[in-house]
Amino acid sequence: MNSSFLIRIMCLSFLFLIVTVNSDAQSPPKDWYLLDPAASGFYGVSCNKAYDELLKGRTAQPVIVAVIDLGADVSHEDLKANLWTNAKEVPGNGIDDDGNGYADDLHGWNFIGGKNGNVQYDTFEITRLYKMLSDKYGNKSLEDIPAAERDEYNRYLDIQKNYNRLAREPRYNYEFYNGLRRSIASMLQVMGMENPTLEQVEAYQPAGDSLLIVQQVLIGILKEGGSVEDVMNNLKDEVNDLATDALYHYNPDFNPRSIVGDNYEDAMERYYGNPDVACLNTLHGTHVAGIIGADRTNGTGINGIADAAKLMILRAVPDGDERDKDVANSIRYAADNGAKVINMSFGKAYSYDKKAVDDAVKYAISKDVLLIHAAGNDAVNNDKVPHYPSNQFLDGTSSSSWIEVGASSYDNNVASFSNYGRKVVDLFAPGVAIYSTAPGNKYRNLQGTSMAAPVAAGVATLLRSYFPELTAPQVKAIMMKSVVKMPEKVELPAKAEKTKMIKLKKLCVSGGVVNAYYAVQLALKETAKQP
Repeated sequence: MNSSFLIRIMCLSFLFLIVTVNSDAQSPPKDWYLLDPAASGFYGVSCNKAYDELLKGRTAQPVIVAVIDLGADVSHEDLKANLWTNAKEVPGNGIDDDGNGYADDLHGWNFIGGKNGNVQYDTFEITRLYKMLSDKYGNKSLEDIPAAERDEYNRYLDIQKNYNRLAREPRYNYEFYNGLRRSIASMLQVMGMENPTLEQVEAYQPAGDSLLIVQQVLIGILKEGGSVEDVMNNLKDEVNDLATDALYHYNPDFNPRSIVGDNYEDAMERYYGNPDVACLNTLHGTHVAGIIGADRTNGTGINGIADAAKLMILRAVPDGDERDKDVANSIRYAADNGAKVINMSFGKAYSYDKKAVDDAVKYAISKDVLLIHAAGNDAVNNDKVPHYPSNQFLDGTSSSSWIEVGASSYDNNVASFSNYGRKVVDLFAPGVAIYSTAPGNKYRNLQGTSMAAPVAAGVATLLRSYFPELTAPQVKAIMMKSVVKMPEKVELPAKAEKTKMIKLKKLCVSGGVVNAYYAVQLALKETAKQP
């Protein structure tokens, strides 16, 4: 019997057992991230308390918030009233009425679309770099490389090593999980059942050791309260994800850029794409947009954090890694069209053209824009591991108009998956079991620093709408000074099972979790001092 097969089967069993056990755990309220920790016991951002006690009777000015993401459902019942609308543009006439370079940009722009379609899948950045450098150095040895290119060649060797390691795993796992799914399907076909009970699985007579192992795993899962149907659905999702990795993300021969139709090598090119910001899979972007600015007045669904947000939708992130050119142009578009806050719930481990993004960030900063970015979900220290885009520019400087956000949980802890960094992660925000808008007038829970960033962006937008005299650096300073410090040590995010307890001040610059109530309280004091 193949020992690796047995080990992986047992790991699969353990995974499903964990899912089953955790499914019975007490869930927090759907709006926990809006609640006050002292009053509710859940470590939210005290948003509702801020409105009820500090902002009552005060008038907010609309603030445009750019959501750079996968696009969003602009017809959603909880978003449509709070969308940014380009009033100078006549929708659908194919003409750039306002002369900003983008025709029919009613609610934003799609930088990964073209005249004849939209990009859904793209490669990871490491795949693109591997392709580019292997074309240049793949058949060469160190002796063939000019001295001036040695650094780039060594970078190629490092990227080649990491790419081969990363690309090998999804191919291997795809074969394993797909084979397992077929084995279970064959077993179910013989049994003539789609979702057998524990007794029925126990009565099955397997032919061969492999099916015997599968039977024993299913028995273990069923005894813990799971179901065969759940196993098959989870396997289906896993196989689909792995197929996407193999066919697109790690495929160096896949390049969807012809759909966009731009000159990809020209980083200065800005006017490409299309106005379709609601195409393909918009779950991620719709969820992010709702956290920031879902309608607080319609009595439907959820309440966003910022009641005066105007959501500008910018599509630049595919299923795969975003491209630096598209990120840079999205930032410039947002700054040129009035955004005062930009949310960026995406990131990657490699950068192709960091200078283009740095230049765009500096341009936005010159227009008093505050940029909010998710720290990432790999449970690593961003002080040591690169995560792009970042607030560390190539020229060695950084900005006070950028907030890097890690994810906290509702239980006086940080999220186990969250990246951190005492030097580069500014603060934490709720990012676990976040209930927000989903396409088709639906709602669902998601988690990640992708959810934590818009919580922080929502608080920033709230401050900028009620205190418009505050600059972007002032808003950041207020948010940093007004964080809630967790009273106990938290678990250091880690992929390993071993738990290490640590003070939150060692995981981020501010040492705390963003809080709307205390931020508004401090903003009232700061603005009262201004002439």
